[in-house]
Amino acid sequence: MTAKLALRDIVVRRGNAEILRVLQLDVTEGEVLAVLGPNGAGKSTLLQVLALLERPAQGEVLFDGSPVAGRELKLRRQMAAVFQESLLLDRSVAANIALGLSLRGMPRGQRRERVHYWLHRFGVDDLADRSGRHLSGGEAQRVSLARAFVLEPSIILLDEPFSALDQPTRESLADELVAVLSETGITAVFVTHERDEAARLADRVAVIVDGQVQQIGPTAEVFSSPADETVAAYVGVETVAPAKVLESHDGLVVLSVGYAHVEATANGFKASEALVCLRPEDIVLSVTESEIQTSVRNRLRGTVTGIKPAGAEVRVEADCGFPLVASITRRSLEELGIAIGTPVTASFKATAVHLIPRGT
Repeated sequence: MTAKLALRDIVVRRGNAEILRVLQLDVTEGEVLAVLGPNGAGKSTLLQVLALLERPAQGEVLFDGSPVAGRELKLRRQMAAVFQESLLLDRSVAANIALGLSLRGMPRGQRRERVHYWLHRFGVDDLADRSGRHLSGGEAQRVSLARAFVLEPSIILLDEPFSALDQPTRESLADELVAVLSETGITAVFVTHERDEAARLADRVAVIVDGQVQQIGPTAEVFSSPADETVAAYVGVETVAPAKVLESHDGLVVLSVGYAHVEATANGFKASEALVCLRPEDIVLSVTESEIQTSVRNRLRGTVTGIKPAGAEVRVEADCGFPLVASITRRSLEELGIAIGTPVTASFKATAVHLIPRGT
């Protein structure tokens, strides 16, 4: 399948510094691609290149399989963008949403009908006559989204549009965006540094660090099977421990991790050393043996060394032969009576362990 938008051998420089290098990136038609990475990683620069607003020092941008060179202005009319700042004019909300249609010469009757639809779709129809400068952050971003979707673009590019909003508003808008993208089938590239947003919104995720795409693939795959330690840390794998392979047979690998042994499901794993990766939600903490599922292969006894609140949940750090981090609810913390120094058993399935090879 020909990519809707593609990059080949892209390099972007600022002065003598290279800030972005992408050998290949394909955005397929109808998909939502999240570009995930820390601040300063090059995410916004990548989006500017995809939006045909930044001309790279070298490389080629393709639209529907053909080079964009010489067609940038025409192709930008098939795109829409939403940024962190709403950038609304001191006009009515309706006039802000209609602006792009007016610039494209759409007849007034058609403009009015389309604007009305998107006002209603993003729940801001009661704000139609209010000035764009007198809106809350959530209202302004709803208007920005309506202003982008009213153009019925073939590609929409979103640069951290929810980063300045409070958590409930972010979650509500993210859910609405997922629904609208599903309904319209519009291809989307969503830049964020929030992994929860990427997991909620995207079909695929590209993790970018230091100006280079470290891994790209289906969202569940990237989050559960990071390619390296850098990606692992960024997609929420909070336990990453060096290990030596003791034996491997029938798709099961036994490893020495600190002074503990861990079993992992890993067909065809050949390396002699590895990084053992575990997500906090895959680790169950127990204070009595009776609470542990009999089907769980890994049961490591240890001691709680740290407790850190994390929203509605709590991150519990334990020394079980190596440091690991488990996620539990506040209620579970109280019911289990877990405190620093409490003896616990950390249990997790062999299938929950992801191995990153280190030796040959």
